[in-house]
Amino acid sequence: MNAIFFAIVLIAFVVAGFRQLTWTPPADAAALPLGPMQELGTAMIDAAAGSVTLALGLIGVMALFLGLMKVAEEGGLLTIIARTVRPLMVRLFPDVPADHPAMGSMILNMAANAMGLGNAATPFGIRAMEQLDTLNATKGTASNAMVLFLAINTSSVTILPTGVIALRAAAGSVDPAGILPTTLFATICSTTVAIIVAKLCQNYWPVPSAAVAPPPAPSVARADWQMVAAGGDDRQDDEPPAFPAEAVEADGGYPVWVSWLALGGIAALIPLMVLYGRAIAPWIIPGLMVGLLGFGAVRRVNVYEAFVEGAKSGFQVALRIIPYLVAILVAVAMFRSSGAMDMLVGPLGAVTSLVGLPADALPMALLRPLSGSGAYGVLASIIQNPAIGPDSYTGYLVSTFQGSTETTFYVLAVYFGAVGIRRIRHALVAALAADVAGIAGAVAIVSYLYGA
Repeated sequence: MNAIFFAIVLIAFVVAGFRQLTWTPPADAAALPLGPMQELGTAMIDAAAGSVTLALGLIGVMALFLGLMKVAEEGGLLTIIARTVRPLMVRLFPDVPADHPAMGSMILNMAANAMGLGNAATPFGIRAMEQLDTLNATKGTASNAMVLFLAINTSSVTILPTGVIALRAAAGSVDPAGILPTTLFATICSTTVAIIVAKLCQNYWPVPSAAVAPPPAPSVARADWQMVAAGGDDRQDDEPPAFPAEAVEADGGYPVWVSWLALGGIAALIPLMVLYGRAIAPWIIPGLMVGLLGFGAVRRVNVYEAFVEGAKSGFQVALRIIPYLVAILVAVAMFRSSGAMDMLVGPLGAVTSLVGLPADALPMALLRPLSGSGAYGVLASIIQNPAIGPDSYTGYLVSTFQGSTETTFYVLAVYFGAVGIRRIRHALVAALAADVAGIAGAVAIVSYLYGA
């Protein structure tokens, strides 16, 4: 992210400087117009002020969603999801024993991602990699199970993209939850492709017969999670969840027919959301409020206390992202104001717009695999642009990109780095294939529901 941030600022400065040196004020102007460099400085100040306003607007919405998620967490919703998918996971990862601790960590990681609980997903994912490494016979080289888990992690099915919904609401969307059907469809596409590509490619990237074992990887402590959450993707730091992976292993899973029934239910949601997505969307947020609080009440959770406890972290999350929003929104504003954005996306956008990917959405599609915080800032700048807005076709499209794709290089660096993996084999191919599938799925479903 350091290189990306500096490159954006430097390119913007150079382009604006060249324009300033070759700029001639119009002779017939009633008042002296702003020069390119003055426009650049004004855009920087406006973007910095707007980023703080945006973050303050996020506080209430983030508090609401994190409060509801805390109620679901204390009610054991993630454990229920984990036990439901366990029989399928055993078949998907034949190299991992059913009673191995890695199985529980992987399941809870995916369950947390599905519910939009990124704070739970990161530590579970790192822990799963550490446990999978105990089964790895070639230290320093990613095993088939590691590659498949990482590919699924970067593309996991997302049922509730709470962070994007909160950002859309803060940007003034009249339908902030309208991305739920599009995100579900796009993530199902990306996850399916991730699994298929990872399984197919493992035969073409065999494990070396004599891999050199690297030095033992340092343990990933809470301080590392904080550093990763601050500078990586849209996952936010919080207290480690109260439901350990061992609880899933001890309880085992539900019968396999329950897993297939749940999978069939998710698959059935696709045509339902496609056909009736617009009619269902207004019911989603009120339904979530009633449904999750009702779930907590049935599970004998003190819903008020749990909600308030979860809501407290909403203030911390919203305030913590202010520096990152300021940095990336100012950089993006410089890039756009200098004219560099038009120079880059103009030619490419002319081609991608033919398949439903407009030029305004192209920076988001290109940046999302590289930087989560950068993509989050680009998303914020796009949906706050009065000429675009959160409820336009482009607004829905970039919101779906953020909710349905992952920061591939971040996940590769953090998860594999935690266990000293240097030979990633086909992990990047599978993850990028999932990204492409997610973007293609997002374009297809948003075009169908909201029109290109």
